[in-house]
Amino acid sequence: MGRVAVLVIDMLKDFVTGALKCERAKDIIPNISKILEAARAHKIPVIYTNDSHLPDIDAEFRLWGPHAIKGTDGAEVVDELKPKSGDYIVEKRRYSAFFQTDLDILLRELKVDTLILTGIHSTVCVLHTAADAFFRGYRVIVVEDATTTFTVEEHKRALDYMKNIYGAEIMKTDEIITRIKEGRV
Repeated sequence: MGRVAVLVIDMLKDFVTGALKCERAKDIIPNISKILEAARAHKIPVIYTNDSHLPDIDAEFRLWGPHAIKGTDGAEVVDELKPKSGDYIVEKRRYSAFFQTDLDILLRELKVDTLILTGIHSTVCVLHTAADAFFRGYRVIVVEDATTTFTVEEHKRALDYMKNIYGAEIMKTDEIITRIKEGRV
């Protein structure tokens, strides 16, 4: 058994209440919060991977419109999940938390080989982060009720895809917390 880290993907104000608001995002905040509490209590690294786009020029704006612009309120983590001392923050400009960021080197320095994915959107940033984690040899766990997207159907399709194509383990919050507490993630 290796070392695990929790990723909190794009739980930013613009995705929860702002420019690209997802009504279902608020529902996962309590579960992510519980997972973070358990992780921190057991010295498991917590890493926030946050969209942080440049104004005016970002390619994603053609598809989604302006969102999570670096330095704006919308690019901040929602208040309920604010990073704590000792947590890590990785800024990203594309869907995957690995694409042209220092996430991989950070994980290797922390000797992490297993990732617990939380956050939004299971169809976009969670999915692409899971793909790049798989391509780099990480074991991937996606927390079903601590990730979401715009509809239940899209969320289920994304979870099935990550399970079938990347070998991701799909777990519920209570199960992952029990495993964290028992040291068997």
